[in-house]
Amino acid sequence: METQLATTGTKAVSQFLNQKNVLEKFADLLGTKAQGFIASVISSVNSSDLLKNATNESIYSAALMAATLDLPVNQNLGFAYFIPFNNRKTNKQECQFQIGYKGFIQLAMRSGQFKTISATPIYENQLVSENPLTGFVFDFSKKGQNVIGYAAYFSLINGFEKTLYMSVEELKKHGVAYSQTFKKGFGLWNDNFDAMAQKTVIKLLLSKYAPLSIEMQKAHIADQAIIRNADTLEVDYIDNQPETPIMIDEAKEHDRIVDYINTAKTIKELEDVEIHLDRANATQMTIFNTKKQTLA
Repeated sequence: METQLATTGTKAVSQFLNQKNVLEKFADLLGTKAQGFIASVISSVNSSDLLKNATNESIYSAALMAATLDLPVNQNLGFAYFIPFNNRKTNKQECQFQIGYKGFIQLAMRSGQFKTISATPIYENQLVSENPLTGFVFDFSKKGQNVIGYAAYFSLINGFEKTLYMSVEELKKHGVAYSQTFKKGFGLWNDNFDAMAQKTVIKLLLSKYAPLSIEMQKAHIADQAIIRNADTLEVDYIDNQPETPIMIDEAKEHDRIVDYINTAKTIKELEDVEIHLDRANATQMTIFNTKKQTLA
């Protein structure tokens, strides 16, 4: 990186981000919004003693990524966050870039292909039936005291729609699997489970079923990473494993499909399952074909 300062701290970051070539880079991305954006980045760094000690390079790259996606960095808005992490490999405090669930919704809506997209907590008595193959049924006129899960939904302009529901237990397992800090009892998963749960169901739903614009593809790669180079999308996942497009536990999904095959009582019910079959999975296909012969 051409623009570097050896020191860290708020004053150094302010100086760094106000250098001529840095200002020009942000101006190319954001135009007249550049100065206000830089001020918000400095304010975010000011708000955290740990971020003040993060390397200038990691803060700068995270800021470039946020600017590239045109997502404001403001804790109160919830579109994108800068998270301080102690990188044990380099023995340096670094800035991790994270996108909030509102950020993913914003990027999806910008693509022009979505009619609506949302996420919400699901309370006791609201989940009427659970069928990940043919859909979930909710009754929002009822509301118990405890949250039992979270759901995300989108509909496209072309008429396609999809819902994803995950229980609180499934989300906690997901958080443990993809965040080392959650395992240790701190970080965003621990501090704001509701926001991370909504983000997770939105992100998984989009990555598995939605048409992904170039902007959305960049967001999925950059989320929860230390940005090494925002232009080439060189990233380093120091807190979590890199997330793949299909995030739901494949073994669990296989078991669910087999359950629906086994409980199907009519050919119509079996046909509803067929579209979801993994045809490379010999076990699934054998069970399906056997059941089909039985019902024929």
